[in-house]
Amino acid sequence: MTVAPTSTVALGPDWLDPQILLQGLGPYMLVGLCFIIFAECGLLVGFFLPGDSLLFTAGLFVSTGLMDYPLWLVCVLLTVCALVGNVVGYWIGYRAGPALFSRPESKIFKKEYVEKTQEFFERYGARAIVMARFVPIVRTFITAMAGVGRMDQRRYFTYSLIGGIVWAAGLTVLGYFLGQIQFVRDQLEVIVVLIAFLSIVPIIIEVIKSRREKKALLAQEADDITQIIDMVDDRMDETQQIKRID
Repeated sequence: MTVAPTSTVALGPDWLDPQILLQGLGPYMLVGLCFIIFAECGLLVGFFLPGDSLLFTAGLFVSTGLMDYPLWLVCVLLTVCALVGNVVGYWIGYRAGPALFSRPESKIFKKEYVEKTQEFFERYGARAIVMARFVPIVRTFITAMAGVGRMDQRRYFTYSLIGGIVWAAGLTVLGYFLGQIQFVRDQLEVIVVLIAFLSIVPIIIEVIKSRREKKALLAQEADDITQIIDMVDDRMDETQQIKRID
């Protein structure tokens, strides 16, 4: 059984098309896929790789027989590679971070970025690690930044495992079951573009929520300042009245 050819609607060069990339790996399809997932989750050079669409397409290939492995094995291997990638990325940031951010002349690796990262993980730590799995580029760099920011290791690895299962296994299983639908096989590239769009929705929601919270905080601070000014004005009026009586 084969996947029907589709018109090219995906963005980027042809070799980043998940179908072309996986089929180009030939008999090493699963090995190559595992390395790609590992690189995208842990090695800073893997940020451009299309992890979401690759996982979905891999599940579809399993359902059609193009990838001749049991679904459970593919899901387990991909989840392990995603987790190991996060571990490697964390230790890259943990070990190399201090050296990079301690250079006063550096214009890119600034110490203030570490401080902001620490604040970010204190506020969004668990959600950030899980959500970042579904955001291209972010899922690559956030692992190193977690190490730079010295995020609690037990907490980080726990949520990395959760995110790895939901992302790697979840998208693969989704591709497997939807791949049994003829329409999905015929419109695979449209589905891939849709997945890429949906992957940024969580981060958009989080940004909007954060901005609203910030505006609410600024409004509250403005009200507090206004109240203080009113209190000072009242005190000054009382003082002037006392002076007039004297």
